Amino acid sequence: MSKQRLASQSSITWFYYDNFAIATAFYGETLGLEQVLDQGWARVFRIARDAYVGLVDAQAGKGTCRAQSTNAVLLTLVVDDLQGWFDRLTAAGIRPDSGITKMADLEIETFFLTDPGGYRLELQRFLHESAREMFHGS
Repeated sequence: MSKQRLASQSSITWFYYDNFAIATAFYGETLGLEQVLDQGWARVFRIARDAYVGLVDAQAGKGTCRAQSTNAVLLTLVVDDLQGWFDRLTAAGIRPDSGITKMADLEIETFFLTDPGGYRLELQRFLHESAREMFHGS
């Protein structure tokens, strides 16, 4: 008996914010992500061709979840120019939670930061060519 694999067309990871204006400015202006949908109390930003992060205004009282004081989610953005991202964010006044670290056992370079709602972000560059090709085709 063969297993049928289901595939989605895209993915959206939803984050909930008490301060929606600061969060949307962070993702749109500071990170420079393209806003692709504005539903008033929810906005969606493209993080890759078919992957998105959705932001929800917790003050609107809508959506499935609620903003939390501590968030147990890590959103990883896979990038080619890790140093360029680090420099851009620090120039914008963002203080990363760590410097760029090479993790030899995982064959990556990475750094972490926390967004305005307390969600952790990781910016990561794969060092192994096959992993780079799988996750972003370069």
